[in-house]
Amino acid sequence: MLFSDSTQDLTRKVSALKGLDIIRVRRLNLDRPLLNGLLAICGLGLVVLYSAVSQNIELWSQQLIRFFVGLSVMVVAAQLTPDFLRRWTPWCFLAGLILLTMVLYSGQVGQGAQRWLEIGIRFQPSELMKLAVPMMAAWYLHDRPLPPKFTDFIVITVLILIPTIMIARQPDLGTALLVAASGLLVIILAGLSIRIMILLAVSSLPSAFILWQFMQDYQKQRVLTLFNPDSDPLGAGYNIIQSKIAIGSGGLFGKGWTNGSQAQLEFLPERDTDFIFAVIGEEMGLLGVLTLLMLYLFVTGRGLYIATAAKDTFSRLLAGSISLTFIVYVFINTAMVTGLVPVVGIPLPLVSYGGTSMVTLMAGFGILMSINSHRKLLPR
Repeated sequence: MLFSDSTQDLTRKVSALKGLDIIRVRRLNLDRPLLNGLLAICGLGLVVLYSAVSQNIELWSQQLIRFFVGLSVMVVAAQLTPDFLRRWTPWCFLAGLILLTMVLYSGQVGQGAQRWLEIGIRFQPSELMKLAVPMMAAWYLHDRPLPPKFTDFIVITVLILIPTIMIARQPDLGTALLVAASGLLVIILAGLSIRIMILLAVSSLPSAFILWQFMQDYQKQRVLTLFNPDSDPLGAGYNIIQSKIAIGSGGLFGKGWTNGSQAQLEFLPERDTDFIFAVIGEEMGLLGVLTLLMLYLFVTGRGLYIATAAKDTFSRLLAGSISLTFIVYVFINTAMVTGLVPVVGIPLPLVSYGGTSMVTLMAGFGILMSINSHRKLLPR
């Protein structure tokens, strides 16, 4: 009897602690399913990164610090109401354009591109536009009838093209494409007509020819190498060839953590950033890859669910764009690493080594959580 009473007391205490934990999470406007999915991805990413940086504890610790900074930014963003975000959107967009202008004239060069800015901290303003552009597009459509009229479509297209062109000039074609995609997704979610979509698809052919004329020589070489990597196995095709070897050699279960020959013997370039997905394939095999992809899909699905329950047009369009841009981000990186699209320098979100990308993504998910905490009431 004494044992039974003690067990009941312990059970009540555990239940009380769980209830307190839930209350704390809700007070911070954090969505538990989304938070758990993000923590799982970041946790797996830190495990893989430790191997990818050859057990360099200093580099790994830097990424751990960036994770906690990103987590803090997410919590802060979750406290900002959608109405507050909507009011400040034009100013955030304008500030982003000013920062991009500063990069073009006084930015720091890294890895052959002038994309960094240092004003107390060193960061990439182009990453911030992944949020500012869809916010601006959603802000413009908030008080207008949907689907958008052709004139509205033209205005939003101009708003998207200005930062996209500025980022492409750095040059950073990968980020420019993601920024453009984030804005285009807002237009599509707003109910863009099929006729305009067909017109865009047809016009993309001559647009691609024009884009080709402005591409750098190394960017053109990446596109040509996509169709035949073996044409330059020690040059432009080297990354893709080594990446495919790493992924293919992993098999079903992988070679084991820190036991990947391509990564540990440094045959795989950029293994801690753009090509870290190949490290996962080699060391954790198909099961590890599928686990990560399922986590990405879960987070995206949760984000889309939040979008469906959003209280207004601005919140709904913004939440949908953030969620879909995230999975586009994942698709481009994995397709790049497996040789399905040209190498464009897109890191694997929340897994690759890097600070600005981590913070920006977590800020976006904080906005999602804010939208969820201010959602319209749905019948249970």
